[in-house]
This record gives sequence, structure tokens and C-alpha cells, in this order.
Amino acid sequence: MTIPHGGAVVERALAAARADETIVIVTDAHEASLRWAGNSMTTNGSSVSRQWAVVSILRAGPNHARVGSVSSTSVDPDDIAAVVRAAEAAAADAEPARDAMPLLETGLAAPDWADAAATTGIEVFTDLARDLAIGFEAADRLYGFAHHQLHTTWLGTSTGIRSRWTQPTGSIEINGKRGDPDSGASAWVGAGTLDFTDVDTAALLGELTKRLDWCKHRVELPAGRYETLLPPSAVADLMIDMVWSMEGRGAHEGHTAFARAGGTRIGERLSDIPLTLYSDPSAAGLEYRPFVATSASSESVSVFDNGLPAERVDWIREGAVSSLIYPRAIAAEYDAPVTAPGENLLMTGGSDATLDDLVARTERGLLLTCLWYIREVDPATLLLTGLTRDGVYLVENGTVSAAVNNFRFNESPVDLLRRVTEAGATEVTLPREWKDWFTRTAMPPLRIPDFHMSSVSRAT
Repeated sequence: MTIPHGGAVVERALAAARADETIVIVTDAHEASLRWAGNSMTTNGSSVSRQWAVVSILRAGPNHARVGSVSSTSVDPDDIAAVVRAAEAAAADAEPARDAMPLLETGLAAPDWADAAATTGIEVFTDLARDLAIGFEAADRLYGFAHHQLHTTWLGTSTGIRSRWTQPTGSIEINGKRGDPDSGASAWVGAGTLDFTDVDTAALLGELTKRLDWCKHRVELPAGRYETLLPPSAVADLMIDMVWSMEGRGAHEGHTAFARAGGTRIGERLSDIPLTLYSDPSAAGLEYRPFVATSASSESVSVFDNGLPAERVDWIREGAVSSLIYPRAIAAEYDAPVTAPGENLLMTGGSDATLDDLVARTERGLLLTCLWYIREVDPATLLLTGLTRDGVYLVENGTVSAAVNNFRFNESPVDLLRRVTEAGATEVTLPREWKDWFTRTAMPPLRIPDFHMSSVSRAT
């Protein structure tokens, strides 16, 4: 059996279609991974997979349609027609689509439409493995995982769209442990990357050693409100949660933290610091697919918007709410600008201060490493709860003096923006909690004067 490339699958599916309109999306994933534990490489490997979907549309008018969507992982070309028929049958049985709109049209095809998918393999970790081997010779125990993915997506529609994008995504996480396995010190570092050529493993290991050295002294602290320094990784996790909640319909209907009586909070100032939080598909090193490609509709995306160009969106501009997420149908309903959700997130507007500079200006407070197990408590205020992990440190008179116990926190990122008293320099960072879903971020460290540690956690 000859496996057709993604563009060929799209063309065969469209040729087999009998619905009024058809959308086909094919994504080939090439992945490589490397894992180590206790200063020894344990597993490595690579994989190849395909996920594709046919979306069939039966029209009763420009804004009246029924939709059926069927996905498959088959690479057998003989299965294409059966998937198309299944999608058409699903459309025939479907209720009218609330988000029905005319499909977008274009006659331009991506120049690499007929090319095979991009590939990766374990050789991408050659330099990383060499540098880790040096770290394995030290006394601290190292555990971790590196992952590289290349997702090549083809999008084709019966209205002429032929778009393609290859998305590289890479990450490395290293845990360092010292002392007793159950009660000793634990620290974490991580980084995002496109291809691992820019990963400075020696610097990551040096940061781990510094954090483990901070654990020579330990202090137990009670729950309460503390001046807290949030590193870029923790800021990223909180801001991702916030942007995921910025759906236009939910705000208009009063369900989210961005609702207000009679409308939304667009234009409302959240921070006295001129922070700008934005998504930009062309951000250097953090690029993402510059068009919408989805096989299912939600309050954030619509199958009728497939092929819609992704553009820079300022969610917060100079401290004020600037945009919410509006697929075309919802935008028309509320007379709002069409806004697609982004797949990266950047925050600017702080000073040129590093996290070390913020530490040096702290009389007494806490320095976090990262956040973990973040869950929503109240969507109306976006109150979140979660845990600190792998290093909470006491800062006294401008230096880190000891490690302290972990905490459970209760905070809303919307309210945190209001209370930020200092923001530092923006740097590319890896979110700890959400990295499996959202990897491409650049954030500053933030100073919060009264971060709420609601209870003590015994987690390490």
C-alpha cells in the first residue's frame, strides 16, 4: 500500500464528496522523545501518526446549514470514501448549525501543498544527550523528559482553499533532587524550543544547582498573603487560563470574568502598569499556524471559519481589556470584530529588570518556581486554585535565604493584573501546567504584594 501525502488525501476526499460543501483537514505528526531518571537515560523513540477529518455541510441557505464531522486515523486510501460518506450521513441527521456562515473562498494554493510531511527523529537530541551526560556525573539526581514534534497540517475546502503549515514544538524539563528521596530538596527547570539547537543545557543544570543549594536551609511558613515573585513560567500558566476564558459570547451572556452589566469589559483598565498581552502568529521563535483549521465548532472557533487568517490580537493593551474571541457568526450576532484565538501568548510593558533584580529589591517575600494542578473555582471571577511545586523560597533583604513548604493558592489572574506592582523583562518561557496544550509563551516576572496562599501543602 502506498500512503498518500496529506494534500493527496484532501484532494481525494473532496473529489468523493457529494455534500453542498466539504472541508478536509489532515495532520501528520512526527514525534521524538527522550527520557532519563536517576542520572541514566531510560527510553527514547520516535513515532508517526495521522489524524484527519471530513466536515460535510448541507445548505438550506447562506446562514442555514447542517454539519457532520467524522475523524479517522487510517492511512489506507481505500478508506477515504467511507469517511466522506459517514460525514455526509452525520450532516443529514444533524440539527441546524448555530454558527452557520458562508465558507471562505480563495483560489491560491500553498506552494508546498504536494510535499511530504516534515519529519523529526531522536537525532534532534544529540547535543542534549551529550550535555546531560556531563550532568549525570554530579551528585544530584536528574530526572526529565524532552519532546520534539512536527505537525504538518493540510486544509482544503470545496470553495478553493488549499493551505498548509508545519508546526515545530519542542520542550525539555529537568527535575533535580538532592538528599532523601521522600523529604529532600527538589527543583525544576524547563525550556521551550523549535528544534533544540538553542537549548543551553549547561545553563539549565546550573540553575538547578543554584535552586538546590537554596534548600540547605528550610523554613516552615503558615498560609496567608505574602509578597510573591512569580517567575515567567508561573505567569504564563495564569495568563493562558485567562485568555482561554475570553470568549465573546460568554462575556455578553454574563458567564465569565469579562462580563459587565449590559455588555463586556472591553476598554476597562485592569492594570496601572501598561502591560500588553497578545497573540501573534509571526512572533519570532513562537510562530504558529497562520490560519484557522478546525473540525469542530465551539464558542472560540467555527468550522465555517476554516482558512480564516490568524492575525495579531491584543487581548490586553497597555493595561486595558482590548479584545475578546469572536468567530464570524458570534461576531455578527454582537456586532463585534472577528477575532480568532491565538496559539502563542506574549506579555510586554514591564521594565528591563530580571527576576534576580526583583529578588534584590525584595525586603521579605516568596519566590516561586512554578504552579501545578491549576483548576477553575469560579468562572464569574476566574478564581483559580492550584499548588506550588518544586521550590518555594524565602527572600530576605534581597537574597534567597531558605526553602519553604509548598502551598495551595487561590487567585484570579484578572485580579492579579490589578494588583501587580512590578513587571520585569519579557523572556521566552515554558509553562509548567499547560505545556502539553500551550507551549509558546514569553512573559515577564511579576511582583504581587499579597498573593493568597490559602493553605499549606505537603506536596514536594
